Amino acid sequence: MSEVIAGATIDSARRALAARFAAAALDSPELDARLLVGHALQLDLTGLVTHGSRALSPEEAQHLETLAERRLAGEPVARILGLKEFWGLPLRLSADTLVPRPDTETVVALALDHLAVGGDLKRPLRIADLGTGSGAILLALLSELPRAFGVGTDVSIAALRTAGENARALGLGDRASFVACSYATALSASFDLIVSNPPYIASTEIDSLAIDVRVHDPLRALDGGRDGLDAYRALIPQAASLLRPGGALIVEVGLGQSGDVAMLMTQAGLATDSSAISADLAGIPRAVLALKKVQ
Repeated sequence: MSEVIAGATIDSARRALAARFAAAALDSPELDARLLVGHALQLDLTGLVTHGSRALSPEEAQHLETLAERRLAGEPVARILGLKEFWGLPLRLSADTLVPRPDTETVVALALDHLAVGGDLKRPLRIADLGTGSGAILLALLSELPRAFGVGTDVSIAALRTAGENARALGLGDRASFVACSYATALSASFDLIVSNPPYIASTEIDSLAIDVRVHDPLRALDGGRDGLDAYRALIPQAASLLRPGGALIVEVGLGQSGDVAMLMTQAGLATDSSAISADLAGIPRAVLALKKVQ
């Protein structure tokens, strides 16, 4: 199909892009086209409708074509935009952070449900997010817990820089700090809640991932070792030693991993059961919760 041309209207260019994306079997061609056109022309949804009959300048057409080619080559829209919404929060991305996915919101929901049972969500709480990346999980929780303070850790200084920028942009910078370390190795304080979305893809499965993940997400945030469980073997014992009695550890897991991860939690002295496993919207067990026993 033809490239974006100068003189085409904004609306016709959007529809042509959607057709190209559909022909390439992209998952959400209409949405992708609307987001890219809006980004290229700095127009929101209302602006796209209002200015739909305006003709594209040569510069606008070229810019939009460049973005379209990146999408057709498999680059995710969120990477092109440099922005992804998570839990209703706009988060900046970088090459060193995963694109936050809706499945990960299962961890946030389970954490809030657990904390609500334990008392007032406005009470002071200490939270740690191990392998924080863009800060998605930590910042989502802080946005819902007005008196909580959170620490995000990551081995990537660049990822921590992105997380810090997101915290400040969301007005949460005074309640979040970021530490460079592997999971919890540099932490010593006790926490009411520890969360993590660690790498859990088996090394041999990396090459079979979709191109938008395989090529554009950082490998260190994907590769979980031979069986996908290396990160859990490292972080679960660390988290268990840092939790306050009655505190909770909640981790995201991959398909078929919930039982193995729960067993690792039990081996670390934490208490878990089948009711502490929460499924995502596709019905896949996605978040596993364990509690530090009260002596």
